[in-house]
Amino acid sequence: MFSEQLEIIYQDDHLVAVNKPSGLLVHRSMIDKHETRFALQLVRNQIGQRVYPVHRLDKPTSGVLLFALDSETASLLGQQFMTDKMHKQYLAVVRGYSAEHETIDYPLKVELDKIADAQLGQDKQAQPAVTEYKRLATAELPFPVGRYDTARYSLLQLMPRTGRKHQLRRHMKHIFHPIVGDTTHGDGRHNQFFRQQFDCQRLLLTAMAMRFQHPHSGVTVELHASLDAVFENIIDELGWREFYQRSLQ
Repeated sequence: MFSEQLEIIYQDDHLVAVNKPSGLLVHRSMIDKHETRFALQLVRNQIGQRVYPVHRLDKPTSGVLLFALDSETASLLGQQFMTDKMHKQYLAVVRGYSAEHETIDYPLKVELDKIADAQLGQDKQAQPAVTEYKRLATAELPFPVGRYDTARYSLLQLMPRTGRKHQLRRHMKHIFHPIVGDTTHGDGRHNQFFRQQFDCQRLLLTAMAMRFQHPHSGVTVELHASLDAVFENIIDELGWREFYQRSLQ
């Protein structure tokens, strides 16, 4: 399913960043015991040295995935993630016409996995969670999906200001614009429509860019990940190429 070689988008003596494909776990998990391939393992084998994960992307989410090459760098990067000095941008296709821009300030309860988090308590308080988004484009398709005669979608740029589990997916569900392809927090009718109409089997969420200060040099590092063929096809099918290209400038 995945090539042994991941696309490396940045590498120096302390860091390596790859473009993670949708469907690949970052590291071994109790939830997917059957999985035998992980981004951490593939990157380690590819560059021939140990790597340290400093953040995570959900299995169905693609895009910029950053690793440290030593424990000190991992710790320094972790501090940036904790103090909101790590700026991330995601691209998503959502159901409906969203507002042009909005800040979603909606606390999220800890989302526990039945297997991996079986020993944890269920009574933790909701944690602050903030997501900003900007609408890049909209599209209306002449197909009845659900109760309407047409199907409407928006292309969004999402900027999480906190890093809660499944934050973007849960926040978009909260404002009734679930991300297309989300089998947990999404709309099954629109997911099925995209599978049938566009042969799109993936979550349409990708970490398109990341900006941070290099933990050793202090220089600003900007990372960008290209879209895979499936996401590219959706952009073209919905007539969003111009708007997507403009967002990269």
